[in-house]
Amino acid sequence: MESDVVVVGSANVDLVLPVQRIPRPGETVLAGVMTRGPGGKGANQAAASARAGARTTMVVSLGADEGGALLRDTLAGAGVDLSLVSTSDAPTGTAIITVDASGENSIVVAPGANGELTLSPEAAHVIGGATIVLAQLEIPMATVQEAAATSSYFILNAAPAAELPAALLADVDLLVVNESEAEAIAGPDRNALLKLVPAAVVTLGGAGAVILTRGNDEITVPGVRVEVVDTTAAGDTFCGVLAATLAAGSAIEPITPGDLTNAVRRANVAASLSVQTAGAIASVPHGDAIDARYAEVYL
Repeated sequence: MESDVVVVGSANVDLVLPVQRIPRPGETVLAGVMTRGPGGKGANQAAASARAGARTTMVVSLGADEGGALLRDTLAGAGVDLSLVSTSDAPTGTAIITVDASGENSIVVAPGANGELTLSPEAAHVIGGATIVLAQLEIPMATVQEAAATSSYFILNAAPAAELPAALLADVDLLVVNESEAEAIAGPDRNALLKLVPAAVVTLGGAGAVILTRGNDEITVPGVRVEVVDTTAAGDTFCGVLAATLAAGSAIEPITPGDLTNAVRRANVAASLSVQTAGAIASVPHGDAIDARYAEVYL
């Protein structure tokens, strides 16, 4: 099989609790009606990539349970190739998400089957032939490292924040992090990221993103201002659309700062659309909506 984008990552069943405010340590707050739906950083990113127009395959481990069936159906419905899904004896991963009145969230993840993900020989072969490979850190670090070493262009969304082995960083072509993750990796000077990787995108929430590349000036891409309903999966939408857009334009190598700027703009637009709808995969926009809004903002 041929893929524009291969996402190696997690999939969870999301339990979403609406609250007036996210509880402080030791505090109990009452929630509204709990909802249950498909999510997980990897699944969100794969859905975003596929809906943005890329031929997308996901390498993921799911439990042989109702949650796994829900995720299979949802990802297939989003157009994601699931031929490399593996089934684990562990339960499908679960995320408990509190969302406050302003749309901000707090998330606790029980990895479940995600912690069992390894690369089969077939998965490694597909990863090696993909235009772009995208991974996050809700799966075993050894699996992330193997995917990075096998791919031709590897994007790491280093979330949730974790210590990154030097061997992994050596294989990262593009690092995508938010401000707190950037500081955890490189300290207060985000330009120090370029000592570790050749290029990085630091997301700034509603303020947009900053593009860093070795030998070039920093590029700031302003955010798209909208009324926020729920920020769940906004960062994942950004990453998936970023990967899909880079894959579509990467026939001429190498990927340039201009390519990154265009991709970050499209990813910004997609993320701004996602925060206007509640939920994770349910909030991920389709390519026609992204491109129509892109034309309004940038053309």
